Amino acid sequence: MATSQISSRQTKLSLFPKGNFVPFFLVTVLFFLWAIPNNLNDVLIKQFMKSFEINRFQAGVVQSAFYLGYFVLAIPAGLLMRKHGYKAGIITGLLLLGTGAFLFWPAALIGHYSFFLIALFIIASGLSFLETSANPFIAQCGDPETSERRLNFSQAFNPIGSVTAAIIGTKFIFSGIELSPEQAASMQAAGTYASYLKHETLRVVMPYMVLAFVAFACMLLIALTKFPLVTGEAGVRHESHGRVKDLLRYPHFLLALVAQFLYVGAQVGTWSYFITYVQDYTSQPEKIAGYFLTGTLAAFGVGRFASAYLMKFVAPNRLMGTYSLINIALVLVGVVFPGWLGLWAILLTSLFMSLMFPTIFALGLKGLGANTKIAGSLLVMTIVGGAVLTPLMGLISQRAHSLALAYMVPFAAYVFIAYYGFVGSSLRGDPLLSTAQ
Repeated sequence: MATSQISSRQTKLSLFPKGNFVPFFLVTVLFFLWAIPNNLNDVLIKQFMKSFEINRFQAGVVQSAFYLGYFVLAIPAGLLMRKHGYKAGIITGLLLLGTGAFLFWPAALIGHYSFFLIALFIIASGLSFLETSANPFIAQCGDPETSERRLNFSQAFNPIGSVTAAIIGTKFIFSGIELSPEQAASMQAAGTYASYLKHETLRVVMPYMVLAFVAFACMLLIALTKFPLVTGEAGVRHESHGRVKDLLRYPHFLLALVAQFLYVGAQVGTWSYFITYVQDYTSQPEKIAGYFLTGTLAAFGVGRFASAYLMKFVAPNRLMGTYSLINIALVLVGVVFPGWLGLWAILLTSLFMSLMFPTIFALGLKGLGANTKIAGSLLVMTIVGGAVLTPLMGLISQRAHSLALAYMVPFAAYVFIAYYGFVGSSLRGDPLLSTAQ
């Protein structure tokens, strides 16, 4: 079928699920919610470097602890949903999210970096359940031919949460007090330095207490809402659970795992060190750098909504491939010309990375039938890319004494994603395995 015919058909198909708008709306709200703890990490890295006096590589372990939670809990989340459905996965995720956020209070009182890492791991475990549930639910709860557009629409609310997180972090976590070595030495001599560090640590508590309250409120609301059964749900007639080994016969899915691993690593690494990039190469204070982070996250949101619209006219895989090529050029500018030019180039990469996660996710699930749920779990596991590539960027920065050079990691990721968009996503497997869909 010609591309123009596909675009015309996509335009006529319904984007929203008929008769199930309430659960669709509630799950879409969760995309906004889980972006907040995800992007507060970008502020936490900078804050913990100050309050715990640690280097970039050690601070990057924040993302390692966080995204390991995604990795470890993705399969248990998939197994839970195979037995009890997507709704059970969402409720479990919100319970873990709220619990982990609440633990920031005792972690701050104890004042040990490791306790914060434990709380972050629990938060991420909850997000693993939420993403493993919400992404395939949204993709499957309407017309199959509009799954990429529908998931991009719901995912478009994720960057609104990201911007909210950046604003909250900049306003309520950053104090704006940045001591010079001389000032720190003076406070140490006066015996007030430990009190200053404690105060900086306690600043992270209130935003997480509010997050815990919202998570528990959403959990109650979801529990009271009736959810529809979709493909792969327990209770759907003649539906098998699928097998992991069947997925080995789908090259488009296997390549999606690699593409998603690299994409998440690129996104998390880009944002984690963006504040530091701004300060290193433009000498701006932390609050101004925080507002630049807000700007790049806003660009991400604009990109999500724009992409959901453009996919009515351009095939999702081709649009993603084109965006990847643009980001390759932008990151290269950020590496070669660190400073104001590089800053704006790196900032703009968020606009073009915006469609990548939901598009890779939806393309990877195409035609998997009964294997969709376990495939969704494996795709969520690839979020561990944030735990691997972020510290790698920190290590490169430490060894090369250049944060700009560390951005070659996202550069390499976009090269592969461009390949997946133009070529890899079309390498479909045995259609006989997808007859259950």
